[in-house]
Amino acid sequence: MKRIVIILLIVMSITRTGLAQDPHFSQFFEAPLLRNPGLAGLYDGDIRVQALYRNQWSSVTVPYQTTSLNAEYKQPLRGEDYITLGMQLLQDKAGTTNFTTTNILPAVNYHKALSGEKNRYLSLGFMGGYVQRRIDRSKITTNNQFDGVGWNPSLSDGETFLTTNYNYWDASVGMSYNSSFGDKPENLFYIGLAYHHLNRPKNSFYKNPNIELNAKWVLSGGIKFALNEVSLFTIQADVSRQGDFVEGVGGALYSYKLGPEPDNPDYIISFGAYLRARDAFIPVVKLDYHPFSVALSYDANISQLKTASQSMGAIEISLSYVGFLDKGNSTRNAVLCPRF
Repeated sequence: MKRIVIILLIVMSITRTGLAQDPHFSQFFEAPLLRNPGLAGLYDGDIRVQALYRNQWSSVTVPYQTTSLNAEYKQPLRGEDYITLGMQLLQDKAGTTNFTTTNILPAVNYHKALSGEKNRYLSLGFMGGYVQRRIDRSKITTNNQFDGVGWNPSLSDGETFLTTNYNYWDASVGMSYNSSFGDKPENLFYIGLAYHHLNRPKNSFYKNPNIELNAKWVLSGGIKFALNEVSLFTIQADVSRQGDFVEGVGGALYSYKLGPEPDNPDYIISFGAYLRARDAFIPVVKLDYHPFSVALSYDANISQLKTASQSMGAIEISLSYVGFLDKGNSTRNAVLCPRF
C-alpha cells in the first residue's frame, strides 16, 4: 500500500511542464482511451459510454472547444480473462481559423488474469484509426494583406499551401496493471504506460514530409480505497511527454454515499481538486446516480497568462453511463473482473 502511494506522489510531483501538442482534458479520468488504450474496460459493468466537453480561453480569444465521446464493451473469455472493444471519437476546434481535428479511433484491450483468487490483471491495448485536420482559410489574416492603410482582403495572404484539409492514420499502444488490495472490494489501484502516435504521422498542410506528429508517452496511475462504509478516497494522475513538452496533472476526490444501503447507494457525491503543474488549479464536483454520472470542473488559470485571462481558463462537463447487458456472458455476477 505505501509503495503504491509513493509511486502516485512521484507521478504527481513532476514539475517540468509545457503545453502539449495534443488536446487535453482536466477530467482526464473521464477519457481513458485518450490516456492509454490499456485502460479500456477498467469499470464495473459490461458497457461504458462517456461524453466530455471542454471550452477554453473564452476570456482571451475565440474559445477552443474539445469534445470526446468513447464507448467500450467488455466480455469474458476463457477462464478469468476478458477482452474490451472500444471506440474513441474526438473533435478539437481551435481559434479564429477554426483549426479542427477529428479523430475516429477503434480500440481493443486484452485483460490477462494473473490470479484466480483476487482481482489482478495485466492488460495490453491497441488503438488506431483515421484523423482529419482542416482550417478555414478565409479567416486567415497575414502581413501580406496590409496595404499601408489597413487590412485588405483582396490581397493574397502569401501562403503557399493548396489544400485546407489533410488526413492521416494514427496508432497507439498501451499496457496497464490493475489489482485489488486489502479486504474491502472498493480498494483498487492501477498503473499504466502508453505510447501514442507510434507511426509518426505526417503533420503539415504544406505536405512537408519532414514535419511529423511527435510521439507521446503517457504514464498513468490511480488508487481508490474505502475510508469507512459510506466514504471513499480516489487519487489519480497522468504525466505525458510529447516532443519537448511535459505535462503533469493529478489530484484527488472524496466520495460520500447517500442512501440507506451503503452497498447499493442511491447517490454518490464526490468533490475534490486537481492541479496541472504551472497551468491550472481545477476544482471538481461529481454526482453518481447509477447507471449515470455527471461531473463539472473549472480550470482556474495560474500560468503566466493569468493576467490576460483574468485567471479564467476552461470549463468542462462530462456525462457517463456504465451498465450491464441481460445476456448469458454478462460480467454482472463475475467474481473476478478488471475494474476501477
